[in-house]
Amino acid sequence: MQLNYLPTLNSPEDIREFSNEQLHELCDELRAYIIDTITQIGGHLAPTLGVIELTVALHYIYNTPQDKLIWDVGHQGYAHKLLTGRFKDFRTIRKFNGLSGFLKRSESEYDVIGAGHASTSISAALGIAEGRHQNKDDFRVAAIIGDGSMTGGLAFEGINNAGHLGRQLLVILNDNEMSISPNVGAISTYFTRLISNPLYNKIRNEIWDLTGKLPIAKATTRTLIRKVEESLKSLIVPGILFDELGFRYFGPIDGHDLDEILHTLDNIKNIKKPVLLHVLTKKGKGMVSMNVENREYHDDAVKFHAVKPSNKRPYKIEKEVPKTTAPIFQDVFGKLTREIARNRKDTVCVTAAMREGTGLVPYSKEFPDRYYDVGIAEGHGVTFSAGLAAEGIRPIVAIYSTFLQRAFDHIIHDCAIQHLPVIFCMDRSGIAGEDGPTHHGALDISYMRCIQEMIVTAPKNGNEFRHLLYTALNIKDQPISIRYPKASSVEFDENGQAVMLPIGSWEVEQHGTDVAILAVGPMVYTAIDASKQLTSTGLSFEVVNCRFIKPMDTAYLDTLKKKFSTIITLEEGTITGGFGDGVASYLLENGFNGKMKKLGLPDSFVEHGSRDELLSLIGLDVEGVANSIGDFVGEKGIVSV
Repeated sequence: MQLNYLPTLNSPEDIREFSNEQLHELCDELRAYIIDTITQIGGHLAPTLGVIELTVALHYIYNTPQDKLIWDVGHQGYAHKLLTGRFKDFRTIRKFNGLSGFLKRSESEYDVIGAGHASTSISAALGIAEGRHQNKDDFRVAAIIGDGSMTGGLAFEGINNAGHLGRQLLVILNDNEMSISPNVGAISTYFTRLISNPLYNKIRNEIWDLTGKLPIAKATTRTLIRKVEESLKSLIVPGILFDELGFRYFGPIDGHDLDEILHTLDNIKNIKKPVLLHVLTKKGKGMVSMNVENREYHDDAVKFHAVKPSNKRPYKIEKEVPKTTAPIFQDVFGKLTREIARNRKDTVCVTAAMREGTGLVPYSKEFPDRYYDVGIAEGHGVTFSAGLAAEGIRPIVAIYSTFLQRAFDHIIHDCAIQHLPVIFCMDRSGIAGEDGPTHHGALDISYMRCIQEMIVTAPKNGNEFRHLLYTALNIKDQPISIRYPKASSVEFDENGQAVMLPIGSWEVEQHGTDVAILAVGPMVYTAIDASKQLTSTGLSFEVVNCRFIKPMDTAYLDTLKKKFSTIITLEEGTITGGFGDGVASYLLENGFNGKMKKLGLPDSFVEHGSRDELLSLIGLDVEGVANSIGDFVGEKGIVSV
């Protein structure tokens, strides 16, 4: 495609001399280029398409990077990246060693705060604004938050505190018709133009100051003025809530009318108090006209939130992933929840705005009255589930591993201490892939293990996932977690039968006499394959499926320490505080005198890339595990006890 502007842009400064016509052409070019590129290479698409005009207007009106823009979540920031000097690297986005799919502080000075989780922008922006006050500095701060993120409690905590502090802060509510959606009419547009006009605000403030000097009836006069203004607003705009929280509310305005956005931002940019600008946009704007896959975006709003690469890839694929007939764990979860729901009327499913990602779309359609999406409010979702469990309902809570971190206290206070049998199914455990460190499920073994009376599990495959879910439903007085990666379930029989597993039981997958490998989840298969590559050592490897991370199979461990002098643990989680630490602690306290090696995620943040690339990078693929074990056992081999 012909690009007239993007290849020439080194910074937002370059567009500040553009004519109005050029700005409009730039928006069209951004939208077309992002659609063309992301549909080829994959990535988050719809979020950015909804904020093209807003992004251009913000960088045109505000003096970035001196003025600070804080984007919520960050997957709506692709246009922002293109305007801030990253055009040449844009096709590497979400690829190993390429641009991040989110905002990232180390990537650009324009990325003020990085984020992969939602609802953080207002609190972070307020902290920056207060830092500006403490340093006696002078710049503007704006937070851009999507309406989905406004379902998170943290956003309202930030708004509450911002209204109290009263610093200059612009919050832009990007309302993409998924939640708050008042009509954009002539009266509302006119009223926004009126109250955002600098002359109006000057007269308003002067009248306010004048009433303060009146000798009598000062309070009465000011109360009357305030009531008149608030009555007008409540009739015409839906911003009275924000006004009551200490924000000046403006909007709603059309988020795709570039001229209107430019005009409004220019008018309100110098207001020294907290301001909320309500902008109405269409998520995925432009997809219909671009005719991607001949599907209309608005008929399926989640279809283009993130897209997979097309067959026309402009980059080289180093290694093709072998195809498997087994469904991914997410699809297995969707099948199992429906299977359970048909047999048990006391079960429900709860998720936090991740119906598609967790595989619950079929369940939500078949059992709409037993499905709860609480929005981007993980803490509420957990406590809500505790309430359900208190009434004898069996909630199955499906939340990504990293998103569940946000509800850590709720898991402890509202579930574990209360002895309530909430079932946590933690998707994206381990390496999550191209979304990077904000989404890698590195910590769930560690943070679940430390909670008293929490049962922590990981299935090796889809069939064992069924066994663990049914076993969890038989537990009456303890919460239980089940972790699984964003990967193939390896084996799954749709017509299989559930087996009740003894709590804390392990299973020997491969018998051996020299070295024991204790593996968690699908790493069991990695351990088996790695052991086959170590035949040259002359050692015999025992591979154990440690499906219960907590409690451990202490009976087996007692036998193990007598039989083996070398033990290796393998997990797709951080080794700091992980499964290996639990095994090492038990063995040390019970007289084990041999050698032990822990293999898992490093004590550092793993960057983004494909799952295969990252597992290879950190040495958790078959070859890496075999090399680590080979280095540990040494060329001479080990004599068993």
